[in-house]
Amino acid sequence: MRLLHSLAKTHASFDDPNLVSHAGLVPVMALAGRAGLAGLVAGHVRPGGECGVNAPLKVACLVAGMAAGADSIDDMGLLRHGAMTALFGGIRAPSTLGSHLRCYTWGNVSQLEKAGREFLAELARRAPLLPGSETLAFIDIDSMQKRVYGRKKQGARFGHTKIQGKSLLVRGLNALAAVISTPIAAPVIAATRLRGGNAASARGAASLAAQAIATAREAGCTGTIVVRLDSAFYNAAVTGAVRRAGARFSVTVPMNASVRAAIAAIGEDAWIPIRYPRAIWDDQLGAWISDAQVAEIPYTAFASKKGQAVTARLIVRRVRDLNKQAGAGQDELFPAWRHHAVFTDSPFELVQAEGQHRDHAVVEQVFADVTSGPLAHLPSVL
Repeated sequence: MRLLHSLAKTHASFDDPNLVSHAGLVPVMALAGRAGLAGLVAGHVRPGGECGVNAPLKVACLVAGMAAGADSIDDMGLLRHGAMTALFGGIRAPSTLGSHLRCYTWGNVSQLEKAGREFLAELARRAPLLPGSETLAFIDIDSMQKRVYGRKKQGARFGHTKIQGKSLLVRGLNALAAVISTPIAAPVIAATRLRGGNAASARGAASLAAQAIATAREAGCTGTIVVRLDSAFYNAAVTGAVRRAGARFSVTVPMNASVRAAIAAIGEDAWIPIRYPRAIWDDQLGAWISDAQVAEIPYTAFASKKGQAVTARLIVRRVRDLNKQAGAGQDELFPAWRHHAVFTDSPFELVQAEGQHRDHAVVEQVFADVTSGPLAHLPSVL
């Protein structure tokens, strides 16, 4: 049995003038209209040049196209298929939308981000976007290196990324994002930045965190907000910005001498056994693990920085480091452990706070979604 090579020569086209290929955009764009998308763009976004006119119409077209699955300018042609023009007015050609985007400067992008933040807050008022946010909400911040190929791509630089568990240098652009979620709500993107590929993960993270917390408050997150970050964001500027904005932080700690000393000071009777509800893959062991132990101890971070020291909780999870090469009958003389530390001022009890921090991984799913969707064609030739 073999795949017919002639299959690659066939294609489907949608050219019936009386049918609609994306009728689901009707309620989506109706909600966007009620939430004031066009008015917010008109009030904030003012790109220059001849192609910068009619920003409210053109931005709405781009939003509709991405909602329908478009990931490149050429894909925006789906808005003109069949009877789409009978349902929507103001549809612009893909070339027009591309020319409009090329008029944007860094300032225009910031204006568009502001409109997006206010739009998210208005959406949350009109739809159950973040249920439970009046009690608890999480903001997850992370960065991603997106590979690009064109040598003329502005901002493309070599930066670190992980591919199949290995850290590699990849030429591309670096995206920084903050997403809001609750224990019963899926994450929504609250703030984004696109930086040069060689940008450090934490560059601009402090201002982005403050921005995301303000957006979360406007979107109805009136309860406790916990900002979760990985070890790349472990610095005084980020934790200070989170605290000044009235939120809590939960950040992975790199294993330095000070942290190891604090872990060594934890008494053996302080460790509490836990069992994960779902097994976790351990890269170092190369196996699934279900059991671990957790403990905590007070810890002062950034003590070397004048006026920036922060005292909070150091929550430590330890996992047995098993020697897979030991032969039969070669039992260990004493247990060996690998430790994973979290620095946090979370108000929740030990086991709950540690479990909540591990859920920071939800941001990786958001990155996977945008990489397979809107950012699929980010590596253009220019």
